[in-house]
Amino acid sequence: MDKTTIIGLLLGVIAIGAGMVLKGVSVLALFNPAALLIIFVGTAASVLIAFPMSTIKKVPALFKIIFKEEKSNDMFAIIDLFTKWAETARQEGILSLEQKLDDVDDQFLKSGLQLAIDGQTPEFIRDVLLEKVDAMEQRHHKGAAIFTQAGTYAPTLGVLGAVVGLVAALGHMDDIEALGKAISAAFIATLFGIFTGYVLWHPFANKLKEKSKNEILVRHIMIEGILSVANGESPVVVKDKLGSYLSQSELAKTKFNEQEGESA
Repeated sequence: MDKTTIIGLLLGVIAIGAGMVLKGVSVLALFNPAALLIIFVGTAASVLIAFPMSTIKKVPALFKIIFKEEKSNDMFAIIDLFTKWAETARQEGILSLEQKLDDVDDQFLKSGLQLAIDGQTPEFIRDVLLEKVDAMEQRHHKGAAIFTQAGTYAPTLGVLGAVVGLVAALGHMDDIEALGKAISAAFIATLFGIFTGYVLWHPFANKLKEKSKNEILVRHIMIEGILSVANGESPVVVKDKLGSYLSQSELAKTKFNEQEGESA
């Protein structure tokens, strides 16, 4: 699980709940069926209208990405892998890497290495792989856009809910106590709209964008690694080239760096 997502959600709920209690408002006021219906069902309806079903079907997978912890050591492992492949390719030839294909789980990396083994030109390999990265980036953008739009619609629907509640409150002009309760309930929809928009949907969209940036960075490291191996560059050159994507402290964590220190 992605700890930052879980902690952020908990802090958001605690902040609203504690804030209401400190202001003298009962948390039970949040259990307003009309407000919940207007905000959550209304937001879902707006998103359904805004996007085709082919995009909407990806929402469960997007939630999985938001709440799943990404592997922080991917880049380190990839750099180590390419330094080993570079050494093997220089000693035994690039065709010797064909037996490594079955051990590669990442389809992007596997297809790129296959192109190099097949003897395709570096320019062709780069163009093909960059096209795949661009297509992936477009898919990620569409996914994040769903939550961005939900974050835009929810606060506005909150205002709509407040208007509906105030219209209902006007029917109690002859009863001051009932009028006060009705006005209070009217603004619960606004609270839900702002909370979901700016604590849930917009942050979810930003989380997806950040994870997309990290994945794109890993893909670019893979592309440079594949081209380096195809060009017959030495393991040291490969490590230095791919290490340029990392900070010095991150680079120091790679196994290749550790092996260098041991052999020194």
